[in-house]
Amino acid sequence: MSTDASVVVHSEPEVLAEAVAARLLIRLLDAQAARGVAGVVLTGGRVAAKVYQAVAASPARDAVDWSRVDVWWGDERFLPGGDPERNETQARAALLDAVPVDPARVHPMPPSDGPDGADPEAAAARYAATLAAAAKPGSEVLPHFDLLLLGVGEDGHVASVFPEHPAAYESRPVVAVRGAPKPPPVRISLTLPAINTAEEVWLIATGPDKADAVGMALSGAGPVQLPAAGVGGVTRTLWLLDRAAAAHVAPGLRSLR
Repeated sequence: MSTDASVVVHSEPEVLAEAVAARLLIRLLDAQAARGVAGVVLTGGRVAAKVYQAVAASPARDAVDWSRVDVWWGDERFLPGGDPERNETQARAALLDAVPVDPARVHPMPPSDGPDGADPEAAAARYAATLAAAAKPGSEVLPHFDLLLLGVGEDGHVASVFPEHPAAYESRPVVAVRGAPKPPPVRISLTLPAINTAEEVWLIATGPDKADAVGMALSGAGPVQLPAAGVGGVTRTLWLLDRAAAAHVAPGLRSLR
């Protein structure tokens, strides 16, 4: 975990989602002001869907030039295209279909009915090649990620990097995940080294069932045992929590909103 991680605690999930949406819009605007474009890595889950819906509903959303936003994903359920369980499907329904993104700048992870069929290793390699093709200057592997969003699982997993799973030991940027402890068992995921190239990483968690994992991650757990503990942005690592998820965070670390 980044040594300069900061923690912001909001009263409840709905307030958190609105606040994260506002932060997200500002981050995209700042990136476009600095570089002309913005690169964001999306996540899945209930809280993420609320954030995307809040972005879509925000009166400030049109300040962003959505045609100059590069959209990536941190992980994906290896299911057919359009499956409602796919993170891509969720993000399109909640946000991407409502804003004028450039389809060529939206990069979903391959589905199980895509060009590689039901071979997640080949699909992971394909996504790695797509990332490399958009690589930032000075890198042969990854594009510039201004912001990478992550949910945090009850077990401390992030993206589809689960505790003690092979992906937790990987150095390649993208890997297939088999036998995931929560369904569906087959997934594709960025690895921790790839995640940690992002300028900013925001970890978002709500509810009492996340409190143990959040508390352990912020108190120095190991990244293989608790992948959330191994996450850190290049310039900023931000934990965005509701009060229930922050129950085991040391009071000195919290910034209440």
